[in-house]
Amino acid sequence: MFPETTPALANVLHWASRPTDDAETQRLLRRRLLVYVRMVAMLFGGLYLLGAVSLLCLAPGQFISVHAHPSKIINLALTLGAFGFVLFLRRVAPSEGALRALDGGFAFTIAIAIGVGSATAPAGYHFEVIALLVMIFLLVLRAALVPSRPSFTAMVSIGCSLPILIGAYVQLQGTPMPNEFMTPGVIVMALSAWCAVATAATTVVSRVIYGLVTQVRDAQHLGRYTLGAKIGEGGMGEVYRAEHAMLRRPTAIKLLLPAKVSASALERFEREVQLTSRLSHPNTIAIYDYGRTPDGIFYYAMEYLDGLSLESLLASDGVQPSGRVVHILLQAAGALAEAHGIGLIHRDIKPANIMLCERGGMPDVVKVLDFGLVKNLDAGEGDVALTNTNALTGTPLYLAPESIIRPDKIDARIDIYALGAVGYFLITGTPPFTGHNVVEIAGHHLHTTPLSPSARLGRAVPPKLDALLVACLAKDPEARPRDAHALLVALLECETESPWSGGDARAWWSKWHEAHSNIPVARHPTPVSNAPGDCVTSLFSG
Repeated sequence: MFPETTPALANVLHWASRPTDDAETQRLLRRRLLVYVRMVAMLFGGLYLLGAVSLLCLAPGQFISVHAHPSKIINLALTLGAFGFVLFLRRVAPSEGALRALDGGFAFTIAIAIGVGSATAPAGYHFEVIALLVMIFLLVLRAALVPSRPSFTAMVSIGCSLPILIGAYVQLQGTPMPNEFMTPGVIVMALSAWCAVATAATTVVSRVIYGLVTQVRDAQHLGRYTLGAKIGEGGMGEVYRAEHAMLRRPTAIKLLLPAKVSASALERFEREVQLTSRLSHPNTIAIYDYGRTPDGIFYYAMEYLDGLSLESLLASDGVQPSGRVVHILLQAAGALAEAHGIGLIHRDIKPANIMLCERGGMPDVVKVLDFGLVKNLDAGEGDVALTNTNALTGTPLYLAPESIIRPDKIDARIDIYALGAVGYFLITGTPPFTGHNVVEIAGHHLHTTPLSPSARLGRAVPPKLDALLVACLAKDPEARPRDAHALLVALLECETESPWSGGDARAWWSKWHEAHSNIPVARHPTPVSNAPGDCVTSLFSG
């Protein structure tokens, strides 16, 4: 039923983790290799400058002769070559295979240069020890910074040891030995033992680092999706931006962590996606896929939306013109009409759960989000238990009176009430009722007759819209529009009083983009921040 995901542990236990030739791996390898090469350039450049300054201060007469020595020329060449490699990596993005070849080639080039420097060093300086220490340092640094298969790291270490050992042997040929037992061959054998130790150490370091990289990578995979940045968080779980492995389609992943919820909540979460996936209205957020990982994390993938919630719209732009309010309510009512038509009610309609965005070149497209409290009117007793219909659910500011006194007897008209309250909020800037606590707000929903929008604003509101919003907020469900389709018909009549054209919408979005182009995007606006920006879904219900 669920897509299978390879456990991260399976990759950590392998000596050489599986190859991952994709864009994500290529980007990581390029970044790490750039850091490594930059550090090498700074090391050799720093040594060259330190030697030059020291000679100028202590023996200026020898400056030219010392810097004409092959070892100094090699040092300068390594410095310039490393800085050139840095510039290359910053401007070019080679494939993963090319980066691996450049990685190994760069390390081997350094080893050859150091080996040549050792071979040409003056007799008696024992430069072979310094060369070995420098090479071991660079190999360990590479293993720690550049994610690489342990087997590849072992090959690089062995390959880099050979020029060092050859250079040491050549240099020792002209160096006086303290006794007959200390021969160039014996010393090279001792150096070989240190090279073997260095190879083992770098391989272990590479195994640990590459294993951690692979583990993190696998932890960021859910089925066929790769997780990106977190864009939302709530009491039940988290929302991440993600990308499909093959389609490369921007996606939002909503997941539920087992440690945060009970088994019943997990069942409700699974049921949420099953019910929402049955909806295909263009103003309902689309569900692409869902599954469960071997670790027990349930997730589903939905379309990723750029825009802002109605809550953020009011926070950033203030009360909305009546024509735009009708335009928004029409789309939301269309989404609810489809849901009600197949026996589903949303139960948590609120400004934070209605998104305004641009889709397919069309401005002011509404998306109804988060069917987390959805109820199936045709559900059996088992489903009713899962939805906790005997509990007070929804958001108090937009809660229909019958949801308070008889939550087990609600029908689709609670969504009509909530959408009317959302329209009231858009046109007046405040919900129909406010209070210091949930009890006070609930009391207003039960007993207080709301002021009409025109009376609240103290100015005229198109009469049909004014009357319709008041009708949606009727205490008696029978006095409201009988269903979402009836609300649609009434809203179409209101549309003629104060039309909102496509030109109006495009002009508003153009100004909005211009005003917010330099503001960091708020990925998940909440009632606390009210920040405009990029929103995927409201805070988790429950």
